[in-house]
Amino acid sequence: MNDNNLITGLIHSTESCGTVDGPGIRFVVFTQGCPLRCLYCHNPDCRHIENGKKITVGELIEEIEKYHSYFDYSGGGVTVTGGEPLMQPEFVKAIFQECHKKGIHTALDTSGYVQLNQAKEVLESADLVLLDIKSYDPEIYRRVTSVSLQPTLDFANYLAKINKPTWIRFVLVPNLTDPDHNVQGLAEFVAGLKNVEKVEVLPFHKMGEYKWEQLGYDYQLKDTQTPSPELIAKVSEIFKRNGLNVQ
Repeated sequence: MNDNNLITGLIHSTESCGTVDGPGIRFVVFTQGCPLRCLYCHNPDCRHIENGKKITVGELIEEIEKYHSYFDYSGGGVTVTGGEPLMQPEFVKAIFQECHKKGIHTALDTSGYVQLNQAKEVLESADLVLLDIKSYDPEIYRRVTSVSLQPTLDFANYLAKINKPTWIRFVLVPNLTDPDHNVQGLAEFVAGLKNVEKVEVLPFHKMGEYKWEQLGYDYQLKDTQTPSPELIAKVSEIFKRNGLNVQ
């Protein structure tokens, strides 16, 4: 067993056959801890890092290898999400490095709200980045997340600088993230990033609302409806008009 396999991290859970967090069938690792407080978060139980389950990289890799044939068949691999994975950069880097030794594709799902220097070594071992940009208007972004937008824009620009394959994810929340100027601003920004392979417009849902209630948190979007097909089409068209591949 090498040093990577002895490195420990704190996770919330794993999903063995995910299909929405990168290409193909994926083993998804949900890390514990997040600096954002997104109003629509469906994993609010991932907020506090001290509540995580301690696990070694070696233990994770042993479980991941059971699904190698699924990865090979589907073009899948391993996605590390959260929470915010880059709160535990050494742990995530070690997972990715061990995956590469076994020929397994790696994807990092992140908000980009990090110190760049902490992220750079992780990005070297990530084959794909799923970057969640919650909004482009700084005021809307802060309302959604309770943090500043600028670190995420800096992160996105760095991904472009190193030409890292990236998918941009935008959660469409009616009467919150849907203003035309917000979507248009994001579309124009992303269009300038030549490493972006596609944009995913993700309709808001309330699947995590019950967790907020169980934790005693105030779920402010309880009266917000999922976006209509017409709104999804309208927002998707704005991205497409800016030359972006939208799904």
